[in-house]
Parts: sequence; C-alpha cells; structure tokens
Amino acid sequence: MIVVGVDDSAPGDAALTWAMQRATRASCPVTLVHTVYDTWMAEGYGYYDSIVDAEKKLLLDAQAKATALNPKIPTHTELRHGNAPRILAEFSDDASLIVVGTDKKGRFEGELFGSVSLQVAALARCPVAIIPELDDPIGLVRSGVVVGVDGSADSVAAVAVAAAEADRTGQELTAIYAPPTPSDTNLRFIPTQAVEERMEEERIVLAEAVAGLTTRYPDLVVHQRIEKDAYPARVLVAAAQEAQLLVVGSHGRGAIARLMMGSVSHEVLLHIPCPTIITTVRHKK
Repeated sequence: MIVVGVDDSAPGDAALTWAMQRATRASCPVTLVHTVYDTWMAEGYGYYDSIVDAEKKLLLDAQAKATALNPKIPTHTELRHGNAPRILAEFSDDASLIVVGTDKKGRFEGELFGSVSLQVAALARCPVAIIPELDDPIGLVRSGVVVGVDGSADSVAAVAVAAAEADRTGQELTAIYAPPTPSDTNLRFIPTQAVEERMEEERIVLAEAVAGLTTRYPDLVVHQRIEKDAYPARVLVAAAQEAQLLVVGSHGRGAIARLMMGSVSHEVLLHIPCPTIITTVRHKK
C-alpha cells in the first residue's frame, strides 16, 4: 500500500501524480490521507460540520484525480483529525511507501524541521517519498537514480530501494560516496601514501555498497562515484539536479545518527532537487 498525504496545494498535486505513477508500476493500491488540525474544532461549534464537509470534498476531489490518472489502481480515502506528520507516520507500519509534497521551505520557515514533509520523514517507519513541485512532475525529461552511500546500515537500505526503483523504471543507478576528508590546510601534513591508502579503503566501502546489484538486476547499469567534499549533502543535491529520483538514508554514520534525522538527509530535503526517497532501518512496531 502507498499512502499519500493529500492537501489542496500545488506540491500536494505533484505528490499525488507521482504516487499514482509509482503505484501503476508497482501494481499497488493507494490510500489518500488528509488531516484536519483540530485546535480550532470541536463538534459543539456551529462551523464544525461545514469544515468537515469541505475537507471530505477535498479528499473526494483528490480521489477523482487519482482515478483519472489510473482507474485500475484501487484507491481509499482517510480523513483524520490531529497532527499531520504523526498521523501519516501511524500509517507507516502497514505502508510500503508514504508520499508527501513539499514547498521547499527554507531553514527558518514552516514548522519543526522546516516543513511537514521533513517531520514525516523523521517520524515514519517506512520509506518516505518527498515530491517537490516541478515543471516535469513525472520525470519525462529527467533521467537516472542517484543514491547516497556512507557505509552505514541506513545507506545499505537506501541502495536496496534505489536499485529496485532504477530497475523498475529502466533507469541507470549512480551510487555516490563523499567520505570525510581533511581540509586543504591539514592535508599538507598527511603523507601522500597515507591519503592514497585511505582513499582505497573508501573505494572499497563504495564497491561493497553496490556489490551484487547487477546479479540481482541483470539489466541494471550501476555507476560508482567517490567525491572528496566535506559536505555530502551538497554533492548529492548537485548530482541529482536532473535525476528522476534521489535516495538517501534517514541517518548516517557517526554521532549524528542518534538524532531523529541525520544531517545529510535533513540538508538534502531543505534543498531538494528532485523527487527524493528517505529510507529507514528502524524496526516496525
């Protein structure tokens, strides 16, 4: 089951369009979820029924759009009251994917973590696809799937999802690893041989991350790129500017993994270049 967060925004429409395309390829039913923040609502108020009726109509309109995109895909609607990210996260126990739109809010705008989409990605226990509003919402002129690698368990999950998506869509897969490197100031004090040995170890990390993919997916073309950059998110965003899809793990290697969302995935979503899936290895309840 694919779960789509529905609202009346342009990014919401982009998310619905992308989700239906994904559901078509996977032959998967879709559940459309819309939430009503109940801070200003209670059944005793006179305007309660009017608001609920309007929200129900929004959901029915979204279902009609979904049916128009592909009448063969079963759709179901859910109207819930409460906090949208937490409600969508509740569906993640049974969903294969949650899809939400994003308005690409900046670092200091919106709600916690910058926007609702960031909160969903942080809370969900299944992969979350965040879809920006694009001129090419279904990727007709975009090509390739990009995945971030760092040797962590989260990046293993990201590679698995990215490979499956690339194979399903007939796209080439590019695995990118931007290992931490010393600054130019410090690098001059490190022997060249030591640097070369360390980079060879990092190449092994990248090679192991994609090992076996072409055996599992014989038609899949896999590219490996290792980038020397102190900011992996910047590398991934630049690499995915014209990609159909970017996949990153929700956490990474190191102390940052103890946070709700790793710094790389967080930064990627704040500068999202294309449809992006955030994966997780957290166990379901």
